[in-house]
Amino acid sequence: MKNSRRDFLKKSSMALAGATLFSTDLLAGINTPELVGVQLYSIRDDMKINPLNSLKNVAEMGYKNVEHANYIDRKFYGYGAKEFKKILDDLGLKMPSGHTVMRKEHWDAAKNDFTDTWKWTVDDAAILGQQIVISPWLDESVRQNYDDMKRYMEVFNKSGELCKKSGMRFGYHNHDFEFSQELNGKKIFDIILQNTDPKLVVQQLDIGNMYNAGAKALDIMKQYPGRFESMHVKDEIKATDGGHSPYESTILGVGVIPVKEIIDLGRKSGTKHFIIEQESYQGKTPMESIDQDFKIMKKWGY
Repeated sequence: MKNSRRDFLKKSSMALAGATLFSTDLLAGINTPELVGVQLYSIRDDMKINPLNSLKNVAEMGYKNVEHANYIDRKFYGYGAKEFKKILDDLGLKMPSGHTVMRKEHWDAAKNDFTDTWKWTVDDAAILGQQIVISPWLDESVRQNYDDMKRYMEVFNKSGELCKKSGMRFGYHNHDFEFSQELNGKKIFDIILQNTDPKLVVQQLDIGNMYNAGAKALDIMKQYPGRFESMHVKDEIKATDGGHSPYESTILGVGVIPVKEIIDLGRKSGTKHFIIEQESYQGKTPMESIDQDFKIMKKWGY
């Protein structure tokens, strides 16, 4: 895919201006049944053209949960929070989580507080009934040196405190740089995991993105047991689209990721949200792809 999600998030952001042992405490934040959903970025072009019809198609496939990737000027895919919630309700859909990049500019260091823009983000997420407000990107400016990076993790924790006031938690979603970039000899991912409070900050593990950095989900899950209450379920094959990454996403079960083994381990260690995401399609339409992915998940018992 020539325009990867990495590029999408960078452009969107610019346009908008030690291992923890497994314990029941880590699982206390999301007291909900296990769920399967789809990240709507998987059908981003369809959502851009006709979001209502696209959501209807998703519901007809049998999905009950969606995760957004479009929140601009206090609107989800062009609709205000209350209006969008009614659209989802009418279709029998819920939105337990959503992706909005928390940028450095959302934190006012002088006031030791978040800007209104981020507070509105949290408020609107609560209206939609989200359980997790997820930032799917970490600005390059806060990962130039170890001290700045570690200090910014306190902003993550404070975002968790802000979300907690509305009955939610803050979350972070990885790409690949977290496993390839190091500061003071520590990988970015380790700095995040070791300096965020799991009671406030959820980790959404994208099991496909990391593969482009040579990291493997099973190893990471064993290193940090119980930390991944949400997961992007994804498979990968050798890239066919000429993009900058060696691997691209594909239909579940046909690539190089041991997806079922990973999600089974997740289920045993506290993962509650299994969110399907596919960004490349190898000749299929995005709708055909997420339909097939959902059927495979059901076949696997999810």
